[in-house]
Amino acid sequence: MELKRVVVTGIGTINPLGNSIEEYFTNLENGVSGAEMIPYFDTSKFKTKFACTVKNFDPNQHFDRKEVKKLDLYAQYALVAAEQAFADSGLNETNLDPDRGGVIWGSGIGGINTFSQEVKGYVEGDGTPRFSPFFIPKMIADIAAGHISMKYNLRGPNYCTISACASSNHAIIDSFNTIRLGKADVMVTGGSEASVNEAGVGGFNALQALSTRNDEYKTASRPFDTGRDGFVIGEGAGALVLEEYEHAIARGAKIYAEVVGGGMTADAYHLTAPHPEGLGACNSMKLAISDAGIDPSAVDYVNVHGTSTPLGDIAEIKAVKMVFGDHAKNLNISSTKSMTGHLLGATGAIEALACILAITKGIVPPTINNENFDPELDPELNYTLNKAQKREVNYALSNTFGFGGHNATVILKKFSK
Repeated sequence: MELKRVVVTGIGTINPLGNSIEEYFTNLENGVSGAEMIPYFDTSKFKTKFACTVKNFDPNQHFDRKEVKKLDLYAQYALVAAEQAFADSGLNETNLDPDRGGVIWGSGIGGINTFSQEVKGYVEGDGTPRFSPFFIPKMIADIAAGHISMKYNLRGPNYCTISACASSNHAIIDSFNTIRLGKADVMVTGGSEASVNEAGVGGFNALQALSTRNDEYKTASRPFDTGRDGFVIGEGAGALVLEEYEHAIARGAKIYAEVVGGGMTADAYHLTAPHPEGLGACNSMKLAISDAGIDPSAVDYVNVHGTSTPLGDIAEIKAVKMVFGDHAKNLNISSTKSMTGHLLGATGAIEALACILAITKGIVPPTINNENFDPELDPELNYTLNKAQKREVNYALSNTFGFGGHNATVILKKFSK
């Protein structure tokens, strides 16, 4: 069976660096930090008081009041990003068979805001169960995919991938495979997360996973720096419209890039820590490169998972060196989490968009906030430190790794007929 080609024909986002693709790409290129003191709740007793938050978002500008009551924030972000991507794609009822269009969406946690609010209301009440009738459908992690499918009448495959911080890369890979196997013409994919609340911040604090640089919050996410002390939690969404190549060409669609490979593995090692030698990450990248049918030397840019944790950054760079060998010195490597923070289940989606920036504009976004480079890392590699670099990027590889040892790697290619 000959596999179909899969291209990206629409993109959209709402994240800590911007509420549109244009704003996001500009701030990525300029090395802007999306961190701020948390405005949503009283952080006085929390170890971490800052996050990378979405700015200037008013749900009432996007939804009517009845809809807002039915949508957790993570689903609101999903719908906003998907609306941008779908409009950008130029798809409509005249050029898309609804039975050949679907949605696969990623979220690691889903409606944690709704869950927290509903349980808090019950506990603080008189014991009478006065739960909202929308509690369950607002909370469940698959509901964003459902809302997107209903909005655009997409009656093909529809589900959610949940694999912690690898969730949206898994969603992209599943969408890619669905189209290339001929089971759909169009898939809306990506991921969303909205976990900057008491439970999210408190829970990750209890794991000692978050940075506590409250006095230097703008520069707290510092991958590859000796002073890194944990990730900075973020929120938002990224959306991509993937389309079968011939379908896109037939309707004259603009094409941003081609999806050519995906790799998925498990560390089978630890609940939250990566394999110390980066074994699962190494295997995920190798599988993606093999799936793309290319030599490792063809890859120009690696958007690393790079969360700014002491163990994770070292393990991933070990994996990169194992996969690429001497070619590792020719790569541009960067962690855009230094700017966006870590969007958990949505991170793969916005980092796929960062790869599209690199491919379409020839600009590799930087790893900012690096003041004292970690000597345990290979100093001969190009980590794109502190400033964007111009470079032709024909192939970009994006890594995401999640608690539970989940690894997912996506490869995008500069489009050519």
